Amino acid sequence: MPEVSQTPPLRLRLQALRPGLRARIVVYLSLATFIGVVILSVVTFAATRNYLLDKATSSARSQALTNAQLVRSLVGNSRADAGEVVTNLRTPTGGFAVLHLGAEDLFYAQAPLRFTQSNLPSSFVRDAIRGASGVQRVDFNGRPYEAVAVDIPAIDATYFEVFPISDVEDTLGTIRSTLIAAVLGITIVAGVIGFLLSGNVLHPLRRVTDAAKTIAEGALATRLEDESDPDLQRLVESFNGMADAVQERIEREERFASDVSHELRSPITSLGAAVDVLQARSDELSDRNRQALDIITTQVRRFDRTVLDLLELSRLDARAGQDQLEEIHLTSLVERIAARHGYGHVLVVSDLGNDDVVLVDKRRIERILLNLLDNARDHAGGASDILISSSADELQLIVDDNGPGIGVSERVRIFERFARGTSSRNSVGSGLGLAIVSEHARAVGGRAFVDTSPSGGARFVVTIPRLEPE
Repeated sequence: MPEVSQTPPLRLRLQALRPGLRARIVVYLSLATFIGVVILSVVTFAATRNYLLDKATSSARSQALTNAQLVRSLVGNSRADAGEVVTNLRTPTGGFAVLHLGAEDLFYAQAPLRFTQSNLPSSFVRDAIRGASGVQRVDFNGRPYEAVAVDIPAIDATYFEVFPISDVEDTLGTIRSTLIAAVLGITIVAGVIGFLLSGNVLHPLRRVTDAAKTIAEGALATRLEDESDPDLQRLVESFNGMADAVQERIEREERFASDVSHELRSPITSLGAAVDVLQARSDELSDRNRQALDIITTQVRRFDRTVLDLLELSRLDARAGQDQLEEIHLTSLVERIAARHGYGHVLVVSDLGNDDVVLVDKRRIERILLNLLDNARDHAGGASDILISSSADELQLIVDDNGPGIGVSERVRIFERFARGTSSRNSVGSGLGLAIVSEHARAVGGRAFVDTSPSGGARFVVTIPRLEPE
């Protein structure tokens, strides 16, 4: 048999796409940890970078001043030896020195001439020659250097020395990579910790959810156990108080409906007996009185049927009685029920084949089938056929009728108590038949719903969990 396909509303589909509470806790904790660690890493890297660069600059200045003092002494004695003096200066590995003599306007660089004043920024050189000592970062051959300019007015000269700081950059690169790895690692660890901790945090909520689900399934006496945590204990007390109030109200309403139904049985029975007596002597009545008697008879029988349905719903609400499961041939049972209640002409079609023997409660099957057949008779021109289908884990009892069908907007509401479809506003009946069908299906772990039959009428489907005989 075709399965009913119902597309959920857009709002429900969007809610289904939202991550769960536990996932959100993990994401929020990981994100907060990531932001915090990133900020801490940035501050740490900036402080470390400034410290290393300041230390390198301070060392470069000290070294440049020492060499400038030596240049002043040696060049002051013999300006002609300026080139040799610059070449013989001790500079750091990978460093360079350049000397400018103001009077001669000549530059002397260390041999071999790999680095000259042309490799320095022109503005830096020009300002230094004018007497502005300073420090500037420069790049040479793709590597970072610290350039120091020292004005030597005693000999009308300017001394330039360039120090490599690639080791500082390499150190900073290592620190940067380490911090990035640490940020990612700490974020992952925070996510794992958040996942583990969220399990404990959400455990009370899961208990509340399970208890609420159990109560919704009918176990109204379900309560939460006391908690040692005072905050959780408040939740437990509030939930248990709410469950007590709900249980008390439901039981009070069930008792009221049951008591009213029982109290109505006696007068209804008396009325029925009186009507039967009058019906037996209807030939003695006038036509007008006979019409009035027919109306009274119809309404008394309708009233009697409503009271019986209310009593049955009261028993279903109270979960009275136990299922009497029996091994039966389901197809034969359905055919006997239909024939016994005057529906033997309705075609019964089954696809169970050799799997016809199942464990079911005959009383529930009879009540479900009879209510569906009566509903088709009263509201839809009668049933066209009865279908019995089976899957791996459930049975389907289907009744198709000859009516105009049920609108999509009414397909859920008609299973409510005293609800009527648009096409049955003026029909007889208590409005409880389909509600009883739904309650019986729910009592055995199944469900009832309505779809459209191939002929255009309504197709009422009741699913029942399949229990195989031992």
